[in-house]
Formats: sequence, structure tokens, C-alpha cells
Amino acid sequence: MPFWKKNSKKESELKDNKQRVVVDETGIMDTPYLVLTLLLMVIGLIMLFSASYARASHNTGNPASYFVSQSIYAAIGTTVMLLVARYNYQRLQKFALIIMAGSIVLLVLVLVMGSSTNGAKRWINLGIRFQPSEIAKFAVILFFATYMTHHQKQMHTIRYGIAPYLVILGVVALLLLLEPHKSATLIILGVGFVMMFLGGAKSKHLWILVGLGILALAAYVLYKRLSGGGGDYASDRIMAWLNPDKYADDEGYQIVQSRYAIGPGGLSGVGFGKSYQKTMYLPEEHNDYIFAIVCEELGLIGAVGILLLFMMLIIRGYWISMHAYDRFGKLMAAGLTTLLAIQVFLNVGVVTNLLPPTGISLPFFSSGGTALIIQTAEMGVVLSISRWTKKSMT
Repeated sequence: MPFWKKNSKKESELKDNKQRVVVDETGIMDTPYLVLTLLLMVIGLIMLFSASYARASHNTGNPASYFVSQSIYAAIGTTVMLLVARYNYQRLQKFALIIMAGSIVLLVLVLVMGSSTNGAKRWINLGIRFQPSEIAKFAVILFFATYMTHHQKQMHTIRYGIAPYLVILGVVALLLLLEPHKSATLIILGVGFVMMFLGGAKSKHLWILVGLGILALAAYVLYKRLSGGGGDYASDRIMAWLNPDKYADDEGYQIVQSRYAIGPGGLSGVGFGKSYQKTMYLPEEHNDYIFAIVCEELGLIGAVGILLLFMMLIIRGYWISMHAYDRFGKLMAAGLTTLLAIQVFLNVGVVTNLLPPTGISLPFFSSGGTALIIQTAEMGVVLSISRWTKKSMT
């Protein structure tokens, strides 16, 4: 029988390691995780208002337009998160294949009828304008967790531990690269690798894949730089990252302006609302580069404080994963937490020039309504898992 048609284990109780495990269907969601999520969302809205009011005033005539729009999405997202938290996450397994197939269809539709921004097709309008890549991230995690749950004992084999996941990752990555959306490709590949490791795939197989991936990336960049046609957008960004001052008028402009924002922030910052770089100097100051404004206005102390909140949320997410009473819950919580961790790390790494520019937003802070709703829904799934934490009876 196909894995997506198998019945889930009884929700009221099950045998686990010869112990009686009782699961309270009306259990209380994890309070620390909920508080941290809401706190980051509130701080994110405050910083979005500060970072966006100059550009909002210039573009719309209303300094608070971006803030008001994001606040509405935050309210919707909070409601969605609380509703999802009350839903039995185990039932998601029944929809894993449908959601995975639907996300692939949406990625194909982006190439056919998507709207272009800066030469890339990443958005689609089906009554609501959104990025299918955000749905694809969740779909990959859900499908992997479901398939790994029902093939636990065969995860050490290539047939069940490597091959099906490579097919899914390959199809999704190819569609994303055609947009092109390299940052989403990187995130999905990273989350997929971590889930394969946690799911029980052999380390030897995984490290071979990592080695091949690094070699392929290096060969691609080298080919683009040495070919007669010169580099492409991605390789140009890498060159600008290595020497931003040389490309300060082109690909390195954003990196240089980000450094100009972070530098004056010092230890305590220039003060909330007093950023200079947000006044039409730093591009994407309310989106991908909002953390640079955080560093400028709140300084090292404020930036580190926000990163500590993210760190506590991530650690709590992994704690929930470790204490989930079934394999599916463990993998889902771990996958969603890893997705959050990778996005935060890559965004902060790009803003501080630790990593090449990738166009990755900062969760709960960057402007983007549909992304915020999907992020909060994912937090809701983790909260749902926390309600079903096992309690062994003595």
C-alpha cells in the first residue's frame, strides 16, 4: 500500500519502547516557542516601520503604508498560526503527495505566466500574488518527513535513503534555477540534505553528494568567468562579494551601502528611526537588507539581542523535535526549524558580507505578506507538534 494511504497510529495512545505513551489531544502548545515567535514578529514590525518609512513616503506618499500592510498580514498570520497549532499535524501526511505535486505545478506556472522583477520570474498572481518557492520549501519538508517515516528501516539504502529525495530536489531545483531563484534553490537543497541526514541516510552517501555539489558549483562559476561571454548574474555577484569596492557602482553597490549602515551603528547604534542609509541609499532596506538598518539604529547590542531571540527560537524548535512522540513529528519540527535557521544565517551572512548576496529575506522582519503568513503557518505546525509531546507513564 502506498505510504500516503497508510493509516496513522492511534492518537490517544501507542506503544513506544515497551512504555505506555499518553498523548493529550487538548494539550497546551509550547509557551516559550509561541512567545518567542510573537516577540520576533512584533520587533520585526517595529523595525520594518523604521526601515521603510522613507521609501514608503517616496513611493506612495504615506510613510506608514508598508508598515500598515505588513501589520495586516501579521494579524492574519498570527490567526493562521493559532489555528494550525490546534490542528493534528499527523493528518498532514495524507496531503504530502498532493502538496508536493501542487508546488511543482505552481513552479511550472511561474515559468509560463509569472511576473518578472529585475529579470527573474518568481511571482505568480492567482488572485493573490505570491512566490511558489515559499510553498515548495514546506512541501519538500512535508514530503520528506512523510516518506522517511514510512521507510525508516530502509533509509540506509540508496533506493529509499537517497534516490527519491534526489529526484524531488532535482526537479524543484531545476525549476527554481530556470526562474532564476538561486537563493531558494540553495535553501531547499540545504534543508533536504539535513533531513536526509536526520532521516537516517548513510553519511558516506551524503558526503559524496556534498563533494559533487561543490565541484559542480566551482566548475560552473569558473566556466562562466573564463567563457567568451563573461560571467552571469550569479558569478558576477560572487566576484563583487570578493571585492565589493571594485564593483561599487554595479554589483557591489548594495554590499558597500550595507557596510556604510553597519559601521556607524557601533555598540549602541545611532538611535531608533535615525538611520541615514535608509533614506534611499541602501536598496531593499525594508526587505532583504533590513538587518543592516537594525545594526545601524540599534548597534551591536540590539543586533546581537535579536540574533539571540532567533537562536532561542531555533533551539526551542529542535527541543520540540527531540521530544515529539513520533518520527513524523520529529522530522517535521526538525525540518521547519532547519529552514528557519538557514534563512536567518544566510540573510545575516549576506548583510554582513560574510556570504555572497543571495536575495534571502529575514523571517518576521523583511517585508512580504504571503511569506510572513507561510512562515507563521509553519510555526503553527511546530506548535501543533509541541501539543503532542509524549509523556511516558511510570
